[in-house]
Amino acid sequence: MSTPSGPPRTGLVIAIDGPSGSGKSSTSRGVAARLGLRYLDTGAMFRAVTWWMLRAGVDVHDPAAVAARVPELALKSGTDPLAPTIEVAGEDVAVAIRSEAVNAAVSPVSAVPEVRAWLLDLQRAVIAEEAALGGIVVEGRDIGSVVAPDAQVKVYLTADPAARARRRAAEEGGSDVSATEQSLLARDAIDSGRATAPLVMADGAAHLDTTHHTLDEVIDQVAALVDRVA
Repeated sequence: MSTPSGPPRTGLVIAIDGPSGSGKSSTSRGVAARLGLRYLDTGAMFRAVTWWMLRAGVDVHDPAAVAARVPELALKSGTDPLAPTIEVAGEDVAVAIRSEAVNAAVSPVSAVPEVRAWLLDLQRAVIAEEAALGGIVVEGRDIGSVVAPDAQVKVYLTADPAARARRRAAEEGGSDVSATEQSLLARDAIDSGRATAPLVMADGAAHLDTTHHTLDEVIDQVAALVDRVA
């Protein structure tokens, strides 16, 4: 278990963006644990919406159908960096949202403006609550640019496609690295090209390439950025 360093921080929001496999989740959880902050995985929220749509039999490639059902959701994200949770209508879906079916459907669901607007309100409410109590690290693809543009620290993580594919394949228990790389590049194209809240490096963000760094080294770099503003 990591021990928080330094005095407690209040009102601090750290936005960590980047493409799949760049190290956002591990870095964000590690920074939050080290600094004694809370943690929000917005990607898990989009996955949870996707999981619910699939279970409800909604055609995820029909934006109008997806938009019509969004208000029915009851979604809750836990913010403990050491044990983050995600629930839909009280059901723990942390494992279910990592399925191949969700992987294949999350991009079209995430591109629906009504989904993004609904989750934006929820994300900002969580951020405001946790920031008031101390601080929070938020990871995603549009945190610094859209969700929390006033975050005191903004970070954009990248890594070369091969490194990202190796990491993601390892997370998935040994998936084919080449196929994983193609999947990540396809997701990049969708995320960067969508009309609503595309994946971009936010103004004022620090760009960190994690390709040749260990997780602890990346966490050190982000913590150093925080120390400059705290």
